[in-house]
Amino acid sequence: MHQDCERILLTEETIQNRVQEIADTLNREYRGKNPLVVGILKGSIIFYGDLVRKLDMPVELDFMAVSSYGSGTVSSGTLRIKKDLDKNIEGRDVIIVEDIIDSGYTLARLKEYLLSRNPASVKIVVLLDKFERRVVDIEADYTCFRIEDEFVIGYGLDYDERYRNLPYIGILKRSVYE
Repeated sequence: MHQDCERILLTEETIQNRVQEIADTLNREYRGKNPLVVGILKGSIIFYGDLVRKLDMPVELDFMAVSSYGSGTVSSGTLRIKKDLDKNIEGRDVIIVEDIIDSGYTLARLKEYLLSRNPASVKIVVLLDKFERRVVDIEADYTCFRIEDEFVIGYGLDYDERYRNLPYIGILKRSVYE
């Protein structure tokens, strides 16, 4: 365990087992289709990579970089697109892959934005759901884990661009960020 980690919340094995379960569900629900799987940069990249490798239908990959936080730690509620899709999504099934949903502002605005482009469907897959922090009425269509309101790191999640490469999800020691 990393020295800045208070404790491991989800082990690598636990994560991989749940990612496989979500992939199995997606494989059943999208059989015979060719969805566009959209990774939200940067936090989802490891989850995204593991998930798409477990999908057994034809998929296309794309990425977006979005934020509703600006320079603070509390969402402004305004979606800022730093990198948009390269693909046209009109008439396509779109699967958004995100690392975490908390207030819901970012994903609600993003889904609204993508729906304005007339896709066949837009579904959201999240690794973590901090349901206690939800402000906007939005739920992911597929959730790996619901967690308490803790500052988590690892498996793509960072603090100040560090810890993304940890193979597990841990709780960051308060002394690191306070």
